[in-house]
Amino acid sequence: MNFDYTEEHLAVRDAAREFAQTELLPGVIDRDTEAKFPHEQIKKMGELGFMGMMVDPKYNGGGMDTVSYVLAMEEISKIDASASVSMSVNNSLVCWGLEKYGTEAQKEKYLKPLATGEIIGAFCLSEPEAGSDATSQKTEAVKDGDHYILNGTKNWITNGSTASVYLVIAQTDPAKGHKGISAFIVEKGWDGFVIGKKEDKLGIRGSDTHSLMFTDVKVPVENRIGEEGFGFNFAMETLNGGRIGIAAQALGIASGAYELALAYSKERKAFGKPISQHQAIQFKLADMATSIEAARLLVIKSAWLKDQGKDYSHASAMAKLYASQVAMEVTVEAVQVHGGYGYVKEYHVERLMRDAKITQIYEGTSEIQKIVISRGILR
Repeated sequence: MNFDYTEEHLAVRDAAREFAQTELLPGVIDRDTEAKFPHEQIKKMGELGFMGMMVDPKYNGGGMDTVSYVLAMEEISKIDASASVSMSVNNSLVCWGLEKYGTEAQKEKYLKPLATGEIIGAFCLSEPEAGSDATSQKTEAVKDGDHYILNGTKNWITNGSTASVYLVIAQTDPAKGHKGISAFIVEKGWDGFVIGKKEDKLGIRGSDTHSLMFTDVKVPVENRIGEEGFGFNFAMETLNGGRIGIAAQALGIASGAYELALAYSKERKAFGKPISQHQAIQFKLADMATSIEAARLLVIKSAWLKDQGKDYSHASAMAKLYASQVAMEVTVEAVQVHGGYGYVKEYHVERLMRDAKITQIYEGTSEIQKIVISRGILR
């Protein structure tokens, strides 16, 4: 087995690292405190090709593999998880779903500007009573001639107010259960489409998370993705790839906190020597480094399987489950290594600890990942 990255992989990783350090790090604490979306930074990420990394170049994408994508996600997430979650949704959910299952007309109209970051997208599955249980969609789309009439509410939507294009999952034939669910492309500004309040969150505070309300929104038939009844499969297939992005985000949060703790341990002195020379701290650093490396291998494996055209649903669930656990454990330990300073905003680790928690919740909770994994084991 070859564990070496290609020159292209390393170039992408280094470019993402430089961007994160020079463009995302300045102001990241203020954006977190003020819950401010990183508009300018996301625009620059689009210009550098980070918002449509895996999209075919004929649709204005970077044509890169999934391994390149997760390497970039890790570096961005080390510094600003709010920026990386927007990047993840646009790449893994919106662009991938449209390129894989959209019509040529849909790709020309929507995918091309999404891939360049000219506009960004949102993926609308969760509802007040249908978060982890995606089969219980209450949002309905009733066909009326050459349109569907869309009614319902979505919540916890990343890029909720900044997106221009929304992939909305809705029930088109309630009698068929999950086989009656369909997927639609909805544009911001259409009559009856209202963006609700922004959520005041514990972490990823720079990310704009909103509820969305649809009241008699007219959606053209040509904006349906696939056939009627394809929506549930579309959502599940898309989320499989989304888990890789979130696993990479969790990995980045963990490795960012570890790097801060390692550097601090070499500078901070106690009892006449750097705390890195005390065995208690050395053991913490060793555990952190080992857990991060194990998570990285799971994430890279799931990305590699996807690139090889193999079934990656089981691997992506494992990567997301374990990397999110590692993110929580490592960030808590990073705060501990910093001592009292770890509780102070200017040292960054308290923010990373808050950001880490969401990785255990979105794209399916840890419990959902265990269900996916257990089904694979028992199949």
